[in-house]
Amino acid sequence: MAKKKNSKAEFIKYFGPVLEALRALGGSAKPREISEWIGDHYQLPDEVLNEKYEKSGQLKFPNQIAWARQYLVWEGLLDSSKHGIWALTETGWKTSLDEKQAYDIFLKWVKIFQDLRQNKESIDQEEKNIEKVIETTEPEEGQSVVKPTLLEVLQSISPTGFEHLCGRLLKEYDFENIEITQRSNDGGIDGYATLKLNPFVSLSVFFQCKRFQGTVPTEKVQAFIGVMETNKRSVEKGLIITTGNFAKAAHEIEKANIKLELIDGAKLVEMFERKELGVIPKTIYDPDMKFFERYREMK
Repeated sequence: MAKKKNSKAEFIKYFGPVLEALRALGGSAKPREISEWIGDHYQLPDEVLNEKYEKSGQLKFPNQIAWARQYLVWEGLLDSSKHGIWALTETGWKTSLDEKQAYDIFLKWVKIFQDLRQNKESIDQEEKNIEKVIETTEPEEGQSVVKPTLLEVLQSISPTGFEHLCGRLLKEYDFENIEITQRSNDGGIDGYATLKLNPFVSLSVFFQCKRFQGTVPTEKVQAFIGVMETNKRSVEKGLIITTGNFAKAAHEIEKANIKLELIDGAKLVEMFERKELGVIPKTIYDPDMKFFERYREMK
């Protein structure tokens, strides 16, 4: 994926990779799975995966992936009907996009929205308007597709409050016997819990809560594993829950250690939304631009 000359339209370069990722993942997947596949497949460095917008502090990469998805939906290559799951349409299955084709799709929809916002002007003026839109189409906080609001709230509460909130969330996911340590000598363990898998089997779980806005140092992950292995209590699973994110190296450690589970800010938000804990669900209807396109020029 070569970089576009115009940095304000960076998300265009992900049009093709999103389609490619969905084909590799069987035609449908969660946004998180798609982002991870693209990051791994294209070996994107941590500075790209963890780069943030200066004003909002929101991660750029998943936001740009989300904007790429929106254009692919308008183009009829992705299905817009399922919330939380992105799926290829029949046309999407057959379509591969290079950067020029992706850029043409972008220009096409910029023109459509320009027509919707204003009366038709001369061709020269229209081209100027398109260029202006291209230069101001950085999908940041005001235009965000990925909602940052809940994450900001989670990052604003006290460290102790965050530990108790994580315990409350675990209850929603069938964890039992939750105990918040609230001790300085707990060796990095913020809480204990039991996960009952069935009437016969349960898992002992340790969890650590990190109210971060940036990347959790990989050394912290390694240290947590050490604490799990040396703690007097036996443990089958260890969770690190953060409002921040983890570096690639940390995820590699997670893959190599079956006892470890990393929950970053994006996944944490998904968990709250799935259980509708502390959030108010809303139904929002967006126009299906592909549907209305056939009627725009009808005479």
